[in-house]
Amino acid sequence: MAKSSDSFSKEQLSVSAAWSLAGIVSALAIVAWGGTYGWHLTPISSYVLFPVLGLLAFSIMWSHYMATVLRGVLKLDRQVLAPYFRWTGYAVLALICLHPGILIYQRFRDGYGLPPTSYERYVAPGLGWVTLLGTASLLVFLAFEFRRVYGQRSWWHWVADLSDVAMLVILYHGLRLGTSLQHGWFRGVWAFYFVSLVGALAYKYAKRFA
Repeated sequence: MAKSSDSFSKEQLSVSAAWSLAGIVSALAIVAWGGTYGWHLTPISSYVLFPVLGLLAFSIMWSHYMATVLRGVLKLDRQVLAPYFRWTGYAVLALICLHPGILIYQRFRDGYGLPPTSYERYVAPGLGWVTLLGTASLLVFLAFEFRRVYGQRSWWHWVADLSDVAMLVILYHGLRLGTSLQHGWFRGVWAFYFVSLVGALAYKYAKRFA
């Protein structure tokens, strides 16, 4: 009975921690975004809205990595956090599509054409290539959504590995282009995301090759 109770408490802890972490990092992203504009957000434009969607997408994906580490440390079954990954995964999918989608639509409406030209004319000179890193990462993340179909194939781990690389690329993408990351406290939070993500990846690959 004690063993069953202990397992239950660990499961409850992991579920609560995962959802709480996703909520906290999402709140941090919104606070950083709103503070960038001094909370003068109305009437909100596409140019003001699209950055926070990217911040939210990355923040929630980062929480996925931390939740995976927690699940591994506590030696829990995958099904324990399955609802958390499923629902937050839906949110991430919507966010990673809306983040560039809104910008692409607005730039086209404003007469700047389509990417990559419209991107290059939006960012500072010399940073056009960083926008393409974001596009490449988006394609990798979208490919990862096919895990339900191809997840059991022997080659699938290469797609998962590419998504890990894409996370690191997005960290750099956000650091170079993110309005909320050019100065202030959120830049420090972003540095913490980098360090902890590298730690989570080290944990993942150490377990694989152990």
